[in-house]
Amino acid sequence: MKSRGILFKVFSYTTIFLLVIICVTIILFSRQFLSFYNATQTQLLYTSYQALHEQLAGIGNDDIIQVVEEFFAYNQSFTFYIRDDEGRVIFTTPNMDISGSFNAGEHRIRMAVGSGHTLFAVNRTASQVNYSGLIQRSLLALACMFAVGMLGAFIFAKQMTNPIKKLADDTKKMIDLQDVFPQPKRNDEIGKLARDVHSMYDKLKDTISKLEDEVIRVREMEEAQRYFFAAASHELKTPIAAASVLLEGMILNIGDYKDHSKYLKECIKLMDAQNKIISEIFELVNLHDKKILPIPKAFSIYDVAMSVLPNHQTLAEANGQQMIINIPREHYCIADKEMLKKVLSNVILNAVQNTPRMGQIKIWSEPVADQYRINVLNTETTIEKDILSKLFDPFYRVDKARSRKNERSGLGLTIVKKTLEVMGADFTLEQTESGVLFWVDLPSA
Repeated sequence: MKSRGILFKVFSYTTIFLLVIICVTIILFSRQFLSFYNATQTQLLYTSYQALHEQLAGIGNDDIIQVVEEFFAYNQSFTFYIRDDEGRVIFTTPNMDISGSFNAGEHRIRMAVGSGHTLFAVNRTASQVNYSGLIQRSLLALACMFAVGMLGAFIFAKQMTNPIKKLADDTKKMIDLQDVFPQPKRNDEIGKLARDVHSMYDKLKDTISKLEDEVIRVREMEEAQRYFFAAASHELKTPIAAASVLLEGMILNIGDYKDHSKYLKECIKLMDAQNKIISEIFELVNLHDKKILPIPKAFSIYDVAMSVLPNHQTLAEANGQQMIINIPREHYCIADKEMLKKVLSNVILNAVQNTPRMGQIKIWSEPVADQYRINVLNTETTIEKDILSKLFDPFYRVDKARSRKNERSGLGLTIVKKTLEVMGADFTLEQTESGVLFWVDLPSA
C-alpha cells in the first residue's frame, strides 16, 4: 500500500469501509429479515386455509370429514391434518407428519375449526423454495450493493485524487520553474489549496524575476563603476604625468623649461582641466545619490536657449558654423531651469565640436501631445549606430585626439543623461537623414 498511488489507497480504503458496512448490516438485520420473512410466510399459510376454515365453521362433527375431503380433492398440494378435542386424528393428508416435530424451513399453523377440532397445516416445499429464493435474492441484493458501492468508491476516489494528482504534477513543474496553468475552478478545499499553490508560485516567479533583474542591474552597475574608475584614472593620470614632466624640467632647468613663466602657465592649465573633471565627477555622484533634485517651475524655452547660446556662439563662428534658432516665445514648459540650462549647454557644445566646418546647427521646439520637444540637430554629421549608444558613456570619445585638443572631459553627455533621468524627462540621440538629432520632451505650461 505504501508504494501505491493515492488513487489506489483511497479506493482500497473506501472498499474496505464498504465491506465492513455490508457485513455489519448483515449481522444486525439478518434476524429481523428472517423473522419478517417467517411471519410473512405464516400469514400466507393462514390465508391459504382461510377458505377451509370458513367452510368448517358452524358444521357438525359428522360433516367435517366430508367437507375436508372435498376441499383436499381440489387442493391436493396442501399438507394438513385435523384432530378432535380428544387428540384423535380424524383426517390427514398423505406424507403428513403428525408427530408434531418441526423441520428446518417449515412453516406450520394451528387453527380451531368446527366444534372442538383443530387443524394443523404445514408448507414444506413452498418454504424450502421461498428460503432458497430469499437467499438468492439476498445474495443478489448484496452483490448489487457491493457493485454499486465499488463503482461509487472508484468514482469518489477518482474525483478526489485527480485534482491532487494534477496538483502534484504542477508542483513538479514548479520545481523546474516551468509554466503551469491553473486548474479548473473548484469551490472545495482542494480547489482552494490549488489556487493558493498557484498564487504562491506566481509570487515566487515574480520575486525570482525581480531578483534576477536586480542581480543583472547590480552587475551592470558594478561593471559601469569599474569602467568609470578605470576611465577616470586614465583621464587623470595623463595630465598629472604631463604636469610632473613640466615641473621636473623646470626644476632641472633643462632646455626650454628654463622659461618657468611659460611652463607654469601650462601646469596651471593642466590642473584647471583636472579640477573640471573632478568637479564633473562630483556632480555625477551627487546626481546619482539624488543630492541634486529638480525644482520644477514654468519658464520660456526661448529665454533659456538664448541665455546659453552666447557661451558657444564664438566657437561656432570660429568654425564657420551657422546656428539657426526657431523657438517660439510662447513655448513655456515646466522643469528645473538651471538643470535645463546645463543640459542645453552640454548638448550645444557637443554639436559645435562635432559639426563640420561651414555646417549648420539647428535648434527648435515643437509641441508633441501635451509637451514641448526641444531639438538640437548637427547637420552633415554621421555617427555609426553602435557608437550612438556609447556617446552617453563616461569618457567616451569618437575621436580621442581631436577631443583632447578641444579640452573635452568626456563627461558632458554623461551628465546630460543623468540630469534628464533625475528630471524624469524622455530624451534620445538618433541619426537622421539631415544629421545627428538630440531631442528632449518637457511638460508644457
